[in-house]
Amino acid sequence: MSLGGGNQQLQELAQELEAIEEQREAIQAEIQSLRDEQTQIDEAIEAIQALESGSTVQVPVGGDAYVRAEIADIDEVVVSLGGGYAAERDQEGAIDSLGTKQDTIDDRIEELQDQVSELETESEELEERAQQMQAQQMQQLQQQQQQQPDE
Repeated sequence: MSLGGGNQQLQELAQELEAIEEQREAIQAEIQSLRDEQTQIDEAIEAIQALESGSTVQVPVGGDAYVRAEIADIDEVVVSLGGGYAAERDQEGAIDSLGTKQDTIDDRIEELQDQVSELETESEELEERAQQMQAQQMQQLQQQQQQQPDE
């Protein structure tokens, strides 16, 4: 048996490992993005809890510009429902809606972390196979060298 076929298999394993690593990194980036969204939701919940009707706030209008505004009625909070839809909620309803969104994000993060674990397991198995193949190649090479007559 020649070693050329083994080298090709090792190269294929290396490519598979690289693809798995790229998938893992993409999932980790998505997890980080979801955690950033959770932080924004936490900040929104804190702000809604702290505000009262008549409070003055600064509202972003784009381009890092803000205007001062007075909260006319804290029971008129518009909350995104997803899919381009929003609904007006009272203070507690808005906090509940944001909490539900947090729960959904938590579930998604958990799913993604499970995927990362599966990819890590698959990667470890491929690395083990590559090490076994390298060890077999070394044994074959040593056997070939021992079988060759000394010149």
